[in-house]
Amino acid sequence: MSVNGPKALPIGRQVAYWRGRRKFSQQVFADRLGKSKSWVDKVERGVRSLDKVSVLQDIAAVLRIDPAVLLGPGAQPADVTERAKGVERIRVALSAYEIALDRPPARRPVLPADDLARDVAHAWTTFQHARYPQMVDLVPQLLAGAQRTHAHDPGGGRALLVEAYRVTAALLVKLGVSDLAWLAVDRGMTTATGDRVLVAAAAVQLGQVLREAGQARVAKSVMLAAAYRIAPPVIDFGTPSEVSLCGTLLVQAALAAAKSGDARTAVELIDEAAEMAAWVGDGHDHYRTGFGPTAVELARVAAAVELGDVREAVAWHEKVSTRDGWRWLSAEHRAAYLIDAARAYLQADDSVNAGRVLMEADRIAPAEIRHRPTGRDILAQVAREPAAPTMLTQLASALGVG
Repeated sequence: MSVNGPKALPIGRQVAYWRGRRKFSQQVFADRLGKSKSWVDKVERGVRSLDKVSVLQDIAAVLRIDPAVLLGPGAQPADVTERAKGVERIRVALSAYEIALDRPPARRPVLPADDLARDVAHAWTTFQHARYPQMVDLVPQLLAGAQRTHAHDPGGGRALLVEAYRVTAALLVKLGVSDLAWLAVDRGMTTATGDRVLVAAAAVQLGQVLREAGQARVAKSVMLAAAYRIAPPVIDFGTPSEVSLCGTLLVQAALAAAKSGDARTAVELIDEAAEMAAWVGDGHDHYRTGFGPTAVELARVAAAVELGDVREAVAWHEKVSTRDGWRWLSAEHRAAYLIDAARAYLQADDSVNAGRVLMEADRIAPAEIRHRPTGRDILAQVAREPAAPTMLTQLASALGVG
């Protein structure tokens, strides 16, 4: 055995190896990570993937090893340098306090609210088409423009600034940059304070950020509080926007419950959201939620995958992906969901269908596979299977994730 550990083994096996070397039981190791023993067991058995650099760094710190030992040679994606530069530009934009300090960075014109609204809508459209490299280029200027407009016209610019922070946080979650995503969504929540609708809208991304940061229990509590604050007393008396936001927040709470292993709560919340979705209907995108019956059923599949109920997940997937509402969802939404479906098939030892749905995800929104850490990790897992499609193994090789 190499002094650097068993590099030929999958990453979960390497974690188990180093945990044994440090003489930690699974419970002790879980306690030091702030995770459950079940989470550790699933990681070591390869049931749960490790696709976030921040989590790998935490594991490496507890095990007292270099993160590169777990990642192995060639694990860095080919475009990591370029993406890092783009993320750094977003970091700079989020770290700018010139407006608050009454120090405009330059004599740049203030965009009228109508012009900024078009820029924000363009950013959301770009995101929903999963054009993440283009988004990385758009976001710094969008944030600067939204901050200047809000400073000049607080009334007209407030909602647009919240939306700029929301789309920024959504992008950063995709890129696996949890610390910056948290900063962006915190700015959005602060700007929205006092407006129940804007708070609910910003809370959608807050739920995503908290779950990605490993704060599932906190996410569930915060999402429920936000959902019931925006909920109408009776569904029929609410507006479609309010009901969509409330239902989306319930879905976020359900996914958080599933992530923490609370199956009963996850099912109850998804059922509650389904009632609201039936009232809203498919084909809408109030506050960029895509909320409707089909979106709720996709969430049901994702929750089942988190809970390890892969047979149910696969059965539901094969029904929901044929619904009329499927084609009305954004490319980002569908492709991200298909990555969850690929996970379900992998856990069910069906690598053929895992490869099939992953190829479909790559057709719908290539950036979900090529630029999102979660997508790259699933690609690597599928590409290692003997029955993996040649196109996927070639893509994995080209991206350096095989």
